[in-house]
Amino acid sequence: MTRGVRIRLMAFVVLSAIGITYITAAYLGLVDKVTGRDVVVTASLPGSGGLFEGSEVTYRGVKIGRVDKVVPTTEGIDLTLVLKPGTELPLDSQIYVHNLSAVGEQYLDFEPVAEKAPYAADGSHFEGDEDSLPVDEGDLLVDLNQFVQSVDKGSLQTVVEELGLMFNDTGRDLQRLLDGGSAFIEEAHAHTDETIALLDNGLTVLRTQRGQKENIRNFAADLATITSTLRENDGNLRTVLDDTPGAARALNGLLKDLEPTLPVLLSDLVSVGQVLVAELDGLEQLLVTYPPLIAGGPTGSTADGFGHVNLQFDYSVPPCTQGYLPPAKWRSTQDRTDAPAADVSCTAGPPYAMRGSKYAPGNRRAGAASPPRVYSGKYDPSTGEVPGLVDSTGAPVKLHAPEDLSVLGGDAWKWLLVGPVASR
Repeated sequence: MTRGVRIRLMAFVVLSAIGITYITAAYLGLVDKVTGRDVVVTASLPGSGGLFEGSEVTYRGVKIGRVDKVVPTTEGIDLTLVLKPGTELPLDSQIYVHNLSAVGEQYLDFEPVAEKAPYAADGSHFEGDEDSLPVDEGDLLVDLNQFVQSVDKGSLQTVVEELGLMFNDTGRDLQRLLDGGSAFIEEAHAHTDETIALLDNGLTVLRTQRGQKENIRNFAADLATITSTLRENDGNLRTVLDDTPGAARALNGLLKDLEPTLPVLLSDLVSVGQVLVAELDGLEQLLVTYPPLIAGGPTGSTADGFGHVNLQFDYSVPPCTQGYLPPAKWRSTQDRTDAPAADVSCTAGPPYAMRGSKYAPGNRRAGAASPPRVYSGKYDPSTGEVPGLVDSTGAPVKLHAPEDLSVLGGDAWKWLLVGPVASR
């Protein structure tokens, strides 16, 4: 072995010893103690919760140090915690003892309210309470045993038997259900954006339903009332359902028997309905004014034993000439040549020629081609007046319903003579 090889071997051994020594010292914390880079804080708990010297210290599950010393006190334990250099741990952090697994391996976890200063420094102290400790395994086993003992064994056996019946011979169905769930999850993962949008929209729907909870409750209550009514009338409802097919067949047969004429009748009724709608105001006034007009016209009993209605129209109004051709433009009765038809009608207004649809109240005709109404007033039963309508003397036309003459008994016929005189 040459001298150069011996030197290289000796250098390797020295460097290896130095590295192993440093790693060992760093693992044991000797380096941090010597250099003083660690952050040392203390904490107090009402119990150990299974912590021991060397247990991990985490910040929301991320390791930031270890438990260096555990000192029992009359109130619980005091912990000395060594944190990594540069750890920014808020002073308002809550401390909790958690289990790393079901078999133990407790660790101390810091859970701050907000990630902002002030941060822990050397000598900072944290306080824990009963909520900081996990449930004791002994207490858990005791509570679990009490729960199991409180369950009725007969009922539990029934539940187990029913579960066995439920899952009996359902392996394929369960397999399809699991496969469908896996496919659903994969599809949702492949469309993450659409899934997130669906969840957001679902949240909007739920908020809307919460805002409409009173309406939903009222709807549910009304639906319950309907179902209760249907249940109470179950017999009648069944009778209706049983008789409906026969009635439907009879109606179908009737319609088939009337098939040659019924469509024509319905089409004609459509035309009639359109005319009635267009003249609805005039029909309404006719139905309102006709009964008082007829009731005011009896002349009493005659020798033939029948009552008569006498309607006398006013012939004192001269014929209407406004809107017609003057006599100078009249054609001779001997002139048989073709000539354009003249559009003539009475344009003088009341009281001349108060006949025709243009004098009916209102104007319900559709379309621009409909002629304008000369009179648009409407009889008012409360006052008896017809707005815009005057008689030959210029006084407003009034139509009053006759009084009930039955109160006069056998002398009612006398009112036929006295009534017109007394009303003036």
